[in-house]
Amino acid sequence: MIHQYRLCGHNIVLDVCSGAVHAVDDVAYDMISMYESHPKDDIKASIKEKYPDVPDEELDECFEQIEALRESGKLFSPDIFESSAGLLKEKTAGVIKALCLHVAHTCNLNCSYCFASQGKYHGKRALMSYEVGKRALDFLVENSGTRKNLEVDFFGGEPLMNFDVVKRLVAYARSIEDSKNKKFRFTLTTNGMLIDDDVIDFANREMSNVVLSLDGRREVHDRFRVDYEGKGSWERIVPAFQKLVKARGGKNYYIRGTFTHANPDFLNDIKAMLDSGFSELSMEPVVCAHGDPSELTEQDLPVVLKQYEELADLMIERRKEGRPFTFYHYMIDLEGGPCIYKRISGCGSGSEYLAVTPTGDLYPCHQFVGEEKFRLGDIYEGITNHKEQKKFLDCNLYARSECRSCWARLYCSGGCAANAYHSTGSVSGVYKYGCELFKKRMECAIAVAVDEELDEAENEDSDI
Repeated sequence: MIHQYRLCGHNIVLDVCSGAVHAVDDVAYDMISMYESHPKDDIKASIKEKYPDVPDEELDECFEQIEALRESGKLFSPDIFESSAGLLKEKTAGVIKALCLHVAHTCNLNCSYCFASQGKYHGKRALMSYEVGKRALDFLVENSGTRKNLEVDFFGGEPLMNFDVVKRLVAYARSIEDSKNKKFRFTLTTNGMLIDDDVIDFANREMSNVVLSLDGRREVHDRFRVDYEGKGSWERIVPAFQKLVKARGGKNYYIRGTFTHANPDFLNDIKAMLDSGFSELSMEPVVCAHGDPSELTEQDLPVVLKQYEELADLMIERRKEGRPFTFYHYMIDLEGGPCIYKRISGCGSGSEYLAVTPTGDLYPCHQFVGEEKFRLGDIYEGITNHKEQKKFLDCNLYARSECRSCWARLYCSGGCAANAYHSTGSVSGVYKYGCELFKKRMECAIAVAVDEELDEAENEDSDI
């Protein structure tokens, strides 16, 4: 299976199952599109009619190159991965590598679009005690098998509302690393309201990554991200973010925004982030209940897709100017990337990745917390709801029939189980709106990477 498209001035051909990406001229692009459905003579005649100035020998050479790529497995390669779809999860069953620690089920902001009900997760406000957090870390170590590198995300609500416990838990984890032969990697997600010098020093010392919530333009951000008096938070948090990022040397952080029905033109928000001095950016579509005023609509879709394309153009333009920036969803490695087992088995929610509530309950991920049917167990007795967990263990790329014919399937691995559940009622369903966004993001990510690769190749040639 191949996927062909034109973007950012390039003719791009993706061989879906091998992952090979080809940037080709117009003749090759059209010839490839006909290769599987027409005999060689018909292809040559059609191409000759469209491009009369191209010599016959060049057409023959192009056809031979296409055949050579097919024979080498870089064009029209078959999908041979279905039989391996469950192998990774079978091999790692019972091995946990990451926890999302909900150290605070409360928040000092009152964002109307919050999927977590302003941090309460449909329950009561609560803070995780040190004892519960310590037990969660022990649970992770005990269930991590021979895996050495472990990940812990401090999440909320707003985790800095329980900052002392965060600091104590990190200290405890560091104290057991050598004796347990483990290495912890910590991340922190914060709205920024409580950032001070102590937080900055600690985060820059202990956090491998920090996710900073900012929705972009001041008027957009302050529309939703308000305190309980209805006051916007932009003016307060942006200077704190700038100070933290500067102290981190401009690395290992993300400015993470949310775009909604109110701002489908989110590229303007990205530009506002850039103007504020930030260069590591993420902008996510809103996750909210159907019918919520913030929900992205079908009318928003073409606007959003166009924004992704214009974002790709902006990234290329700024890179050529020596002012590059990173967009999380456009990070792609054309030569490597996740192994095939990971690509077909999915994100690992409910198996190797779990969320822990302030009371120690276990859920498949943060987006399921508070929905009782998805409670998998707790940090004391472990996984006890095996029937529900099996749905996640079985949730691989080939569990979704709609994905089998999709060109982007080996990039999204079937998509987000939480989005699927909240849109279809099944973790193995397909969130079709999200699929359209993802496919456009991947087209743009590949185009941006191709443009950079071609520039590097051209520069190397000029240096010879």
